[in-house]
Amino acid sequence: MGSASFSKRAQALLRVRNQLLRECLAELLAVFVLILITLSGSAQMVTSSGTKGNILTAYLAGALAVMVAIYTAGGVSGAHLNPAFSLCMCLLGQLPLWKFPIFVAVQTLGSFIAAGAVYALYYDAIQFYSNGTLAASGPLETASIFATYPAEYLSLSNGFLDQVMGTALLIVGILAITDARNKRVPEGLEPVAVALLVFSIEVSMGSNCGCPMNPARDFGPRLFTYVAGWGAEVFRWVGGGTRGRGWG
Repeated sequence: MGSASFSKRAQALLRVRNQLLRECLAELLAVFVLILITLSGSAQMVTSSGTKGNILTAYLAGALAVMVAIYTAGGVSGAHLNPAFSLCMCLLGQLPLWKFPIFVAVQTLGSFIAAGAVYALYYDAIQFYSNGTLAASGPLETASIFATYPAEYLSLSNGFLDQVMGTALLIVGILAITDARNKRVPEGLEPVAVALLVFSIEVSMGSNCGCPMNPARDFGPRLFTYVAGWGAEVFRWVGGGTRGRGWG
């Protein structure tokens, strides 16, 4: 009896009643899950020199991470996960404009924390693979585990077009999948359909920039690599590495 009473008191104490705080916590957790799985797939591929993963497994990890993240927060915050999608929701009148900067900050924070978790998880592997040197370019670079970088042939204008087109396709696809007036997927399977959408974009448009499609997914981990020792080069336009995967 006493145990049940204590359990109820603890649940009441831990219950978050503020709706905005609930949405922010849900978004934070979902983005953390998304980036943790996505970057871990990339880290496994890079640090094993392709023996324990390849480009397809990295893409698949990122797509499945989207599915898990949407199931994690879809019923609370809508699982935006992406500032571009949050902006779209604002333009469509489905998200108050004042919430937009809050969602972006939470999404970026979740990405930053997840990048730190992946760094801790793969710390020994990264140190072993890179001989203890954290580099953003060169044959033993590891910055692309965390953020995406352009291929060496890619111009700035072509990179801009690549990201606009990929992100636009992502958003159009999500809106089509969730449109009640459209031929919707069975209820509850929307996250699976979105994951397949992400995977299709990754395998068809990933070679130029690594297909991030998500400003928070890219900026949060990129900022982490800057403060963790990779240096300012992570913010320069340096071609030659597209192994960092994302959507997301």
